[in-house]
Amino acid sequence: MPADRVQGPEVSGASPRAFVERFADGRPPRPLTRALAQEAPVAIEINGIGYAVMMATPTDLEDYALGFCLSEQLIADRGDFHSAMASAIEGRGWMLRINLAAEAAAPLLDRARIRLAEGSCGLCGIESLDQVLRPLPPVTAQLGVEDTAIFAATAALGDHQALGRATRAAHAAAFCRPDGTIALVREDVGRHNAFDKLIGAMARAGIDAGSGFVVLTARCSYELVQKAVIAGVPLLVTVSAASTMAAERAQAHGLRLVTLARGDSFLEG
Repeated sequence: MPADRVQGPEVSGASPRAFVERFADGRPPRPLTRALAQEAPVAIEINGIGYAVMMATPTDLEDYALGFCLSEQLIADRGDFHSAMASAIEGRGWMLRINLAAEAAAPLLDRARIRLAEGSCGLCGIESLDQVLRPLPPVTAQLGVEDTAIFAATAALGDHQALGRATRAAHAAAFCRPDGTIALVREDVGRHNAFDKLIGAMARAGIDAGSGFVVLTARCSYELVQKAVIAGVPLLVTVSAASTMAAERAQAHGLRLVTLARGDSFLEG
C-alpha cells in the first residue's frame, strides 16, 4: 500500500521511510511517509591510525573532524589540523580520514584504539579515573549576557533546526551573539556530536568562542561542560537539567551554566 502523506521536508541528514499510522480513536490506519534522522557508523582515522568508531549523522563531517580533535584535546589549536576527508563505504558507514601535524599526532600511538559509542564524550582514550577529573584551563572570557538574550536565543533556535523539525530526532548546538542572535547551528542525532560539529565550524570560520554563548538541546552532562570549557565558551545554556558533576565542573572552571531553559524561565547556579 503506497504512502499517501508525507511529514517533514527533505533535508540533509534525513531519509524518508514508510510507516502505517494508527489511531487511538478507532479511525482506520493510514500510510505515512516520515523523515528519519540518518545515523551511521563513522570510522575516524587519524594520520593512518584507527582511532574511534562513532555513531553520528553523516553531515558536516569536516566540521565534526576538527571539533572532535579540539574537544578531545588531540590538538591545541586549528594550526595543527591539516585536513579531513569523508567518504561513504557502501552498505557499511563512513570513513573520516584526518591528517594532523606530525608532532600533534605522535601521542595517538599510545591512545589509539577502535571504539563503538553513541557519541563522542570528550574522554576517549582515557584509562585512569584520575584523568577524568584532570584540571582544565579555566574559562577566561568575560561576557555580559542579559536574561533577555538567553530567552531570545532559546525561542529562536527551533527556526534554525531543519533536521530537528523534519525528524523530531536530532540535537542542535547553536553559537549565539551576546544579544541572543543565533550565528551558527549544527545538528546530529548525538548531542556530543552536534557540539563537536559546532566547535569545528566555529574554528573553521575563525569565530572566537569567547565572543558569544552556546545553546544545546540536551541534558547538561559532564562531557558537554568539559567540551565548553576546553573550547573557551563563557556561557553554556541547555534546555534540560544538569547532572551534579556537570554543575560542579562548570563552577570549578569558571563556566557560567544555565539549564532548564524554557520560554519563561531558566535555572542558574
